[in-house]
Amino acid sequence: MIQHNNDKGSVTVSAAVYTEIAGTAATNCFGVKGMAARSMADGVYHLLRKESVGKGVRVHFHEDGSISIDLHIAVDNVNMNAVGASIISEVRHQVTKCTGTEVRAVNVYIDSMMIG
Repeated sequence: MIQHNNDKGSVTVSAAVYTEIAGTAATNCFGVKGMAARSMADGVYHLLRKESVGKGVRVHFHEDGSISIDLHIAVDNVNMNAVGASIISEVRHQVTKCTGTEVRAVNVYIDSMMIG
């Protein structure tokens, strides 16, 4: 959790808030089918439903008050470099805009590609 203080008080932002913002921002990018999560039963990555976007996101908190975000996604048959750059930009922008927290890094892991 990160706490933002000002002269009127403080606001504490939990990891769940960051995961929902980042997951929603990533899934709204062109070419993204959705978030992916590895099944513990069979080790295969599965596409998550819209209400579970936070499960494909991991947030790391740093001493200086910044965060790093790891995203596990499934994409359409598109240019992966372009999709990755778009996701990084959009997630960084949305998280900073909504929470005021500095995003040190956004790491995109493409776990699955849907063809067809």
